[in-house]
Amino acid sequence: MPLGEEDREAAVQRLQTAYAEGRISHEEMDERLEQVLTAETPGALASAMASLPEGSPEPTSTIAAAGGRIRRRGAWRVPRNLKVASAFGRVHLDLSRAVIEHPVVDIELALGTGRAKITVPRDAIIDVEGLSTGWKDLRYRPGRRSRSDGPKIRISGSMGFGRLKIHHARR
Repeated sequence: MPLGEEDREAAVQRLQTAYAEGRISHEEMDERLEQVLTAETPGALASAMASLPEGSPEPTSTIAAAGGRIRRRGAWRVPRNLKVASAFGRVHLDLSRAVIEHPVVDIELALGTGRAKITVPRDAIIDVEGLSTGWKDLRYRPGRRSRSDGPKIRISGSMGFGRLKIHHARR
């Protein structure tokens, strides 16, 4: 029985979701994607998808304020997906002493005006590829002691007229 395009597209979407959630590596994504795109039968597609880690998408936690200040610090629990929205206020997220239970944390910013500051653990790996800044540039210098075993923090979204500063904790 020939493979339908809907089945192939669903498999590609499932692979992309697993990769975005950090459940498979980049190399595994490439390998499985090649298998899915060259599969000619449902059986070949099933073998490409075999042992793909199951998981439901983590819900997104949202912190929002029209104005004023958004601040998280101390030993707070960082969700897998965090959306921070502020039209006019300041944002300060201190992850240096936070409880980070996930190897990958996605922070989506939706900020209008005002400043934002994110303090990350000293061993964190930061990815800001998905972030667009409007008026001012991002201020971030990668930490000298970032290790590959630290949490990966992906920051995406948009900044309007404010500036985002990201720095690694000293301790």
